[in-house]
Amino acid sequence: MSEQINIQVCYALPEQQHIIRLKLAEGAVLKEALEQSGLLEKYPEINPEQGKFGIFGKLSKLDAVLHEGDRVEIYRPLIADPKESRRKRSEEVKAEKQA
Repeated sequence: MSEQINIQVCYALPEQQHIIRLKLAEGAVLKEALEQSGLLEKYPEINPEQGKFGIFGKLSKLDAVLHEGDRVEIYRPLIADPKESRRKRSEEVKAEKQA
């Protein structure tokens, strides 16, 4: 019998977060974790072929081999450009100081 590893699959939405704990066969890859988490069925907007995923905050490919204790993260697309948001905040602060 092959060894098993414990991992987590995480998906955060604005109003809630999901942390699914799984036991997978040693040598399992990120794509298997996504499939077994049940999140792909629950959230059809998650597209394994086009989405972005990571392990502990580091972007990873679907064929990345998982290890004991890994946390697989499902990233959502940004709704705003971070640079543009910072620029707007900076302009607002300058305008407040001049008023």
